[in-house]
Amino acid sequence: MLGELLGELRGKMTGTRVLPPDGEYPKVEVSFQESGKFLGMEATEIGTYWSITRSDGTLYGEGHGVLMTKDGSTATWVGSGVGRFTGKGMGTSFRGAIYYHTGSRNLSRLNNIAVVYEHECDENGNVQSKAWEWK
Repeated sequence: MLGELLGELRGKMTGTRVLPPDGEYPKVEVSFQESGKFLGMEATEIGTYWSITRSDGTLYGEGHGVLMTKDGSTATWVGSGVGRFTGKGMGTSFRGAIYYHTGSRNLSRLNNIAVVYEHECDENGNVQSKAWEWK
Protein backbone atom coordinates (compact mmCIF):
# COMPACT_ATOMS: atom_id res chain seq x y z
CA MET A 1 0.00 0.00 0.00
CA LEU A 2 1.25 3.46 -0.84
CA GLY A 3 1.83 5.72 2.11
CA GLU A 4 2.75 9.37 2.39
CA LEU A 5 4.04 11.31 -0.62
CA LEU A 6 7.63 11.95 0.48
CA GLY A 7 8.82 14.18 -2.32
CA GLU A 8 8.30 15.77 -5.69
CA LEU A 9 11.31 16.89 -7.71
CA ARG A 10 11.85 18.35 -11.20
CA GLY A 11 14.97 18.92 -13.25
CA LYS A 12 17.01 17.93 -16.30
CA MET A 13 19.04 15.09 -17.70
CA THR A 14 22.66 16.18 -17.41
CA GLY A 15 24.29 13.48 -19.51
CA THR A 16 23.88 10.25 -21.43
CA ARG A 17 26.27 7.66 -22.75
CA VAL A 18 26.04 4.30 -24.44
CA LEU A 19 27.63 1.46 -22.47
CA PRO A 20 28.81 -1.89 -23.80
CA PRO A 21 25.77 -4.12 -24.42
CA ASP A 22 24.50 -6.36 -21.62
CA GLY A 23 24.43 -9.58 -23.62
CA GLU A 24 22.07 -8.93 -26.49
CA TYR A 25 20.52 -5.79 -24.96
CA PRO A 26 21.61 -2.20 -25.66
CA LYS A 27 22.60 -0.40 -22.44
CA VAL A 28 22.37 3.37 -21.88
CA GLU A 29 23.48 5.43 -18.87
CA VAL A 30 21.64 8.61 -17.87
CA SER A 31 22.58 11.23 -15.27
CA PHE A 32 20.12 13.79 -13.94
CA GLN A 33 19.69 16.60 -11.42
CA GLU A 34 16.39 17.57 -9.79
CA SER A 35 15.19 20.05 -7.16
CA GLY A 36 12.00 20.38 -5.15
CA LYS A 37 10.63 19.25 -1.81
CA PHE A 38 11.48 16.03 0.03
CA LEU A 39 10.15 15.33 3.53
CA GLY A 40 8.93 18.93 3.52
CA MET A 41 12.44 20.35 2.99
CA GLU A 42 14.00 22.07 -0.02
CA ALA A 43 16.13 19.41 -1.67
CA THR A 44 18.34 18.65 -4.66
CA GLU A 45 19.02 15.19 -5.99
CA ILE A 46 21.65 13.96 -8.41
CA GLY A 47 21.61 10.46 -9.79
CA THR A 48 22.85 8.12 -12.46
CA TYR A 49 21.12 5.03 -13.76
CA TRP A 50 21.62 2.57 -16.57
CA SER A 51 18.84 0.90 -18.46
CA ILE A 52 18.52 -1.87 -20.99
CA THR A 53 15.83 -2.35 -23.61
CA ARG A 54 14.57 -5.90 -23.23
CA SER A 55 13.40 -8.10 -26.10
CA ASP A 56 9.74 -7.17 -25.49
CA GLY A 57 10.54 -3.44 -25.72
CA THR A 58 10.26 -2.76 -22.00
CA LEU A 59 13.10 -1.16 -20.03
CA TYR A 60 14.87 -2.34 -16.89
CA GLY A 61 17.27 -0.11 -14.98
CA GLU A 62 19.34 0.29 -11.83
CA GLY A 63 20.80 3.44 -10.35
CA HIS A 64 22.28 5.31 -7.44
CA GLY A 65 22.38 8.89 -6.27
CA VAL A 66 22.49 11.48 -3.51
CA LEU A 67 19.69 13.54 -1.97
CA MET A 68 20.84 16.83 -0.40
CA THR A 69 18.65 19.20 1.63
CA LYS A 70 19.09 22.95 1.95
CA ASP A 71 20.26 22.51 5.58
CA GLY A 72 23.16 20.29 4.44
CA SER A 73 21.69 16.87 5.21
CA THR A 74 22.48 14.10 2.72
CA ALA A 75 21.26 10.60 1.97
CA THR A 76 22.51 8.14 -0.62
CA TRP A 77 20.19 5.83 -2.52
CA VAL A 78 20.16 2.75 -4.71
CA GLY A 79 17.21 1.62 -6.73
CA SER A 80 15.84 -0.29 -9.65
CA GLY A 81 12.78 -0.16 -11.82
CA VAL A 82 10.96 -1.06 -14.99
CA GLY A 83 9.88 1.33 -17.67
CA ARG A 84 8.83 2.01 -21.20
CA PHE A 85 9.42 4.51 -23.96
CA THR A 86 6.61 7.07 -24.07
CA GLY A 87 6.52 7.29 -27.86
CA LYS A 88 7.80 10.86 -27.82
CA GLY A 89 11.43 10.83 -28.99
CA MET A 90 13.61 9.35 -26.26
CA GLY A 91 11.04 10.01 -23.53
CA THR A 92 10.76 7.33 -20.84
CA SER A 93 8.54 6.47 -17.90
CA PHE A 94 9.86 4.33 -15.00
CA ARG A 95 8.36 2.83 -11.83
CA GLY A 96 10.38 1.14 -9.13
CA ALA A 97 11.79 1.06 -5.61
CA ILE A 98 14.55 3.04 -3.89
CA TYR A 99 16.40 2.36 -0.65
CA TYR A 100 18.07 5.25 1.19
CA HIS A 101 20.87 5.39 3.73
CA THR A 102 21.80 8.41 5.82
CA GLY A 103 23.49 9.46 9.03
CA SER A 104 21.47 12.68 9.04
CA ARG A 105 18.94 13.15 11.82
CA ASN A 106 16.61 15.13 9.50
CA LEU A 107 16.44 12.29 6.96
CA SER A 108 16.85 9.31 9.31
CA ARG A 109 13.34 7.94 8.77
CA LEU A 110 14.45 7.03 5.22
CA ASN A 111 16.75 4.35 6.68
CA ASN A 112 13.75 2.29 7.79
CA ILE A 113 11.44 2.37 4.79
CA ALA A 114 11.15 1.23 1.21
CA VAL A 115 10.33 4.03 -1.20
CA VAL A 116 8.44 3.56 -4.45
CA TYR A 117 8.81 6.09 -7.23
CA GLU A 118 7.60 7.39 -10.57
CA HIS A 119 10.28 8.92 -12.80
CA GLU A 120 9.38 10.59 -16.09
CA CYS A 121 11.75 11.98 -18.72
CA ASP A 122 10.39 13.83 -21.76
CA GLU A 123 11.86 14.11 -25.25
CA ASN A 124 13.66 17.35 -24.25
CA GLY A 125 15.47 15.84 -21.25
CA ASN A 126 13.16 17.34 -18.60
CA VAL A 127 12.69 14.97 -15.66
CA GLN A 128 10.24 14.77 -12.80
CA SER A 129 10.00 12.31 -9.97
CA LYS A 130 7.56 11.51 -7.18
CA ALA A 131 8.38 9.26 -4.22
CA TRP A 132 6.07 7.57 -1.70
CA GLU A 133 6.63 5.51 1.40
CA TRP A 134 5.71 1.89 0.73
CA LYS A 135 3.77 0.55 3.72
